Amino acid sequence: MLGFNHAFRGLSQMFRSERNFRIQFAVFLLVIATGLYLDISNIHWLVILLCSGLVLSLETINSAIEKTCDLISKKEHPQIKLIKDLCAGAVLLASIFSAIIGAVIFYSYLFND
Repeated sequence: MLGFNHAFRGLSQMFRSERNFRIQFAVFLLVIATGLYLDISNIHWLVILLCSGLVLSLETINSAIEKTCDLISKKEHPQIKLIKDLCAGAVLLASIFSAIIGAVIFYSYLFND
């Protein structure tokens, strides 16, 4: 149970200190509400939850890597900047593809021909 305590403490820290995580979690809640309203299928729920979990997890990993880099050096360093940019890029890619997937799923329910 101790491992769960560390994990929940980490998630609590994410909510308290990471604005992007709070925004992404708010979007997740909006997507959940939309899915409930549109009564999406089980397979669509699985896809939505997988995409959402990926984005939120990558944001958490991104934050951890950024904090690790900040421990190594507070000064501007080109390699640390590159590492941070790569991590942010990974979150952006997952977010873009998740948004596209969500749009395709919800489009079929909103504009059923």
